[in-house]
This record gives sequence, structure tokens and C-alpha cells, in this order.
Amino acid sequence: MKTALITGANRGIGKEIAHQLGRLGFTVFMGARNKTKGEKAVKELNDEAIDARLVVMDVIDENSIKQAFQDVESQISTLDVLINNAAVLLDEGTPYLEVDADMFRKTLEVNSVGPFLVTQSFLPLLKKESRVINVSSGAGQICNGMSTWAPVYSISKTALNAVTLQLAMALENKGIVVNACSPGWVRTDMGGSNANRSLPEGAETPVWLATEAPLSLSGKFFKDKKERSW
Repeated sequence: MKTALITGANRGIGKEIAHQLGRLGFTVFMGARNKTKGEKAVKELNDEAIDARLVVMDVIDENSIKQAFQDVESQISTLDVLINNAAVLLDEGTPYLEVDADMFRKTLEVNSVGPFLVTQSFLPLLKKESRVINVSSGAGQICNGMSTWAPVYSISKTALNAVTLQLAMALENKGIVVNACSPGWVRTDMGGSNANRSLPEGAETPVWLATEAPLSLSGKFFKDKKERSW
């Protein structure tokens, strides 16, 4: 049975990814910072006969990540898929020059540093043909310039794209595939009710990268299962 760990999986896109992978027969480890919310999400998937397991983890707390690794390692020997999905959006509607230092730091820590730390810590479980997927955003693309919407969030996703490229190069000799993707504008707590995509639509590309995408593709950015420019 294949295994997957998804961070930020107690709600939204992360939960939907866990749900879809679980229905495909994966054992899914659902990362959540809040134990109570995580337990609720896990139970919902267990009630559908999905092998879902809670992993309490704060992606910017190194001790928490270390404990999470020990928890997962005690249950499996190989992690087939790692999906770095946990993210925050703190500066929507805030002019760039009015962003305070704490907001800037936390956004970068969760959205950019966290995926690196989690991947680094879980490396002992990642083997040849394991897949790492970083859930990024079109807001982080700089190929056509950037908008002024949520500027720090956008910067953090640009940084995540760079983290993805560096990880892909660093892990190439181990046969580990690393890619980033944009789920699009999805109806979640973060995306809001006016977003034009459903949760299943938002999870489609991450799930494809976790299951069907050619293993020859690494260090790429995808949307709608198609490679896009950074």
C-alpha cells in the first residue's frame, strides 16, 4: 500500500487531497497543527473506510517536525508522497509598505521555510521514485510580473518555487521527484466563497502529481496538469 503525508490536511485543499488519495488506496497521514481539528478530519475519512492517520505538526517548529517524523517512522518504512500544503494568507488587502515585520516573517516561515524543513526532516523515509509536491500559487509566478494583491503571500510563493527548484536539483541523484503546482482559486476558508474552483478541482493537479505524472518530470511548476512558467 502506498503512503502519503499531507501538511495542513485538516481542512480545505489539504483535506481534499487526503480524501482523494485515500480513495485511491493510499494510507494518508494528515498533518495538522491543531490536534482536535485534525482528529475530526481523520475521523471523517476513517468513516469512509480510508486509512487516515493524524500527525500533529507545526511546520515552523523544528521540534514539532522532529516528533512528527518519529511518529510516522514508527508506522512505515517508506513515504511515497510528501505534499507540502500548509500555508497562511495574512496580508490580503494590506498595502505592501504597510506590512509589519511579524506578518512578513510568519508568512515566509510557514509558506517557504516550512516546506523545506519538513522535506529535509522526512528525507530518511523518501526513497527512489518518491514524490514531493509543494502547493504553490499563481500569485508567486513572476514570468508576467506580479500583482499587488497580498504582496507578502505572493513573495512567499515565489520563494517556495525557488525552494522547489533547489530541492529537485539536490534530490535528483536519489531519484526523488520534486515539483510545485498551483491549485487555482479554490473555494476554501483562504480562497473565499467567490472563488471559481471547487475543492475537487483544486486537488486535481496535486493528486495527479502524486500518482500519474511521469517520474521524468522534476523541478517543474504545474497548473491544470500542464507545465507552466515560473
